[in-house]
Amino acid sequence: MKKRFELHSGLQGETLVRKGMHRKGASMEQIRIAPEMNVIKIGGHGAIDYGREVMHPLCEEIGELSKKHQLLVVTGGGGRVRHIMDIGMDLGMPTGVLAELSAKISEQNAIMVSILLSQYGGTRIHTGDLLELPMLLKLGMLPVIHGTPPYGLYEHPARFDQIPPHRTDTGAFLIAEVLGAKNCIIGKNVDGLYMEDPRKNPDAELIRDITAPELIKLDLEDLVLERMVVDLLRTAVNIREVRIINCHKRGNIEKAINGQNVGTIIRAE
Repeated sequence: MKKRFELHSGLQGETLVRKGMHRKGASMEQIRIAPEMNVIKIGGHGAIDYGREVMHPLCEEIGELSKKHQLLVVTGGGGRVRHIMDIGMDLGMPTGVLAELSAKISEQNAIMVSILLSQYGGTRIHTGDLLELPMLLKLGMLPVIHGTPPYGLYEHPARFDQIPPHRTDTGAFLIAEVLGAKNCIIGKNVDGLYMEDPRKNPDAELIRDITAPELIKLDLEDLVLERMVVDLLRTAVNIREVRIINCHKRGNIEKAINGQNVGTIIRAE
């Protein structure tokens, strides 16, 4: 009787959940695919939905910056995502179906933004194209990708409702993490993270610098970014801070790229 062939490896016989094994793996350095990349999230609700008045100068600014810096533009969904989710929840759609539906909106925005950036080499890419970024950048392209993570029907169950917890802020963060990017910058229509919604309370305090654990402990009623980003930041390997800026103010993106705090910085610790 022939012996069974065994493929020997360092993980042979492991359950892949043993704590000691994970401590061993934590000491291995990960490759940073695009260490000079600046991931710029342009929100649908925060920028794209404002139309020509905001988007034309914003795309001009991004296009000019792409001549000096490596950029990856990530698009959000905006008002149409809120509309489709409202209808979907009313119809009783599961969280995974809502994730599928909302992804279509951020994809539409990626197409429009890539066309607005076409004179600067704007090129719409898909999630499967991320590993092609080094080549695309060498060809002089300015990549634009939609921000909804590709969980789709496999989206994590929502904790308290049906709304998918991984949306476009989270997608931008996960992209930056897997690429080992230089920066993860999230553009909004306000100056940063506030203790309260500044549109409801004009005197709300702007939080300039805070750690993820501190922010979680505050347990604020509302946040300017998805709570999942804060949760993921605590255990990320490459991205140890997220910058929130007002992308309606020209110059803020370049200042953030250069390390200036022009809004809010959320640090891992």
